[in-house]
Amino acid sequence: MAFEQTSLSALSYANGFTLWHYRTSDAIDDVDTAGYFSRAGSMLRVGDFILVNAGLGVVPSHGMLVVLSSSGGVVDVSNVTPVGTLNTD
Repeated sequence: MAFEQTSLSALSYANGFTLWHYRTSDAIDDVDTAGYFSRAGSMLRVGDFILVNAGLGVVPSHGMLVVLSSSGGVVDVSNVTPVGTLNTD
């Protein structure tokens, strides 16, 4: 699959920082690949955080990405930092 602009939402913004949320059925390994978010390059800034729910309906993964660079039309984000992956009950 590919990035879907309508699935990216700004949750909060202040002082040149934006907290985003993104939902997709794409696997997290695809989502945290350089270039995946390039179509949103005009909105994403270095240092922005993206809360992500990926692999929905397949193998769900939840976590946070950080925008590392956005230049030359290519957006690169960090590898996902997992959130809510442990459940010991």
